[in-house]
Amino acid sequence: MTKVLFAAAEGAPFYKTGGLGDVAYALPQALHKAGVDVRVVLPFYGQLLPAQYAAKLKNLAQFTVQVGGHAKYVGVKTLNLNGVPYYLIDNEEFFGRDGLYGYWDDGGRFGFFQMAVIEMLQVLDFIPDVLHVNDWHTAFIPVLLRDKYAWIEAYQGIKTELTIHNLQFQGWFPASILDTVFGIGRQYFNDDGFAQDGQVNWLKGGINFADLITTVSPSYAQEIQTPAFGQQLDGSLRRQNWKLRGILNGIDTKLYDPAKDRNLKVPFSAKTVRDKAKDKRDLQKTVGLPQRSVPLFGIVSRLTRQKGVDQLLMALAQLLPGEDLQVVMLGTGDSDLEEGFNHLRDRFAGKVASLVRFDEGLAQKIYGGADFFVMPSAFEPSGLAQMMAMRYGTLPIVHETGGLRDSVQAYDATTGRGTGFSYYDFTPQVLGETLVRAAKIWRDQPKVYLQLQQQAMAQDFDWTHAAKDYLATYRQL
Repeated sequence: MTKVLFAAAEGAPFYKTGGLGDVAYALPQALHKAGVDVRVVLPFYGQLLPAQYAAKLKNLAQFTVQVGGHAKYVGVKTLNLNGVPYYLIDNEEFFGRDGLYGYWDDGGRFGFFQMAVIEMLQVLDFIPDVLHVNDWHTAFIPVLLRDKYAWIEAYQGIKTELTIHNLQFQGWFPASILDTVFGIGRQYFNDDGFAQDGQVNWLKGGINFADLITTVSPSYAQEIQTPAFGQQLDGSLRRQNWKLRGILNGIDTKLYDPAKDRNLKVPFSAKTVRDKAKDKRDLQKTVGLPQRSVPLFGIVSRLTRQKGVDQLLMALAQLLPGEDLQVVMLGTGDSDLEEGFNHLRDRFAGKVASLVRFDEGLAQKIYGGADFFVMPSAFEPSGLAQMMAMRYGTLPIVHETGGLRDSVQAYDATTGRGTGFSYYDFTPQVLGETLVRAAKIWRDQPKVYLQLQQQAMAQDFDWTHAAKDYLATYRQL
């Protein structure tokens, strides 16, 4: 049986800030079902762990690691979730915070975590075949296994796989971190190692030292090898592209099931998708929009420029005066973009609902009740929301990039094929034209719209498919 340790800085259902947290839960669960001996290691953010899981924790081990010459306590707590063992690395100094990231000492915090993960292996007598690391927080583990811990014979057969969920975040730190945290020399402080513009770049180290690199969609794996998307690491990725693979993320099809979703007023399936109209009226009522038969566009997003929200605001400002449609937005983010949606709400009463907050139940209502789901991201490594929207018969409107390109089949009027709408030129004008085109099909071609809904709902984004692809990479290693 293949043995895998999955290391990440966050993981649902304990704590998450984005897609990494979703993957750190769903992928190990799917791998376990596929017969892999998979275990997950995360930091123990004690203040943030929900009470129902804290009550199940057991103390498994304790030891110390050297951080810059100082012995630091490591506690290993454990619990089992659906057959998957979880190890939580405890240290109050580093993880007793009210948030996950964004602290002045993140280099020390996650440097400690990575060394604790490696040293934990011998303490627990669990030596994995593959140590699967994720994003910058754990990307230095392949470097440490080749450098600081290369002398440990038990570790020499471990293969490493690095998954890049978002190349934008890399873990840049002063070169002094090699002394003050890791206690290693500078033999790899060069372009073939982990040096970047005079600093240590953890993700670059992972790219150069991991045995295999994966990204969360095939298109993103190609895009990040270009200067436009490579975030200064495109050269390293091109040199290492022989070990680079793209595997599209999945979604939890049991959790996101319109036939069983208790957030919907009227559950429905592909066969009863016309009942979705009742959920649309319920959504309109919930968010304070008139219950009218007009195209309803939904947005559930972080309000950032990476998500294309600035372009969406410009497109809507041009469309709303002349187009009979409605928009519901749920999300938080940059203050100017939040204010932009509030301004549209005030300017176009009855057409725009702006809900600047996070509300999971309302998000489900938007997936279930909207006619279209808008994701105009500048770049999108994978994206999950467009897959959830299709599951609910809400046609996505996306910019052709990354996982959006890989998961949404653009409507082709000639063949009738498609699961949504997409556009290539990243401009407010082209986005607006795509919104108008989608609305026109909703109004004038209801049979075509229904066909697209059913084709979208027939897509299978279950995690079992991605798990098979990851298992293939483990076997390759």
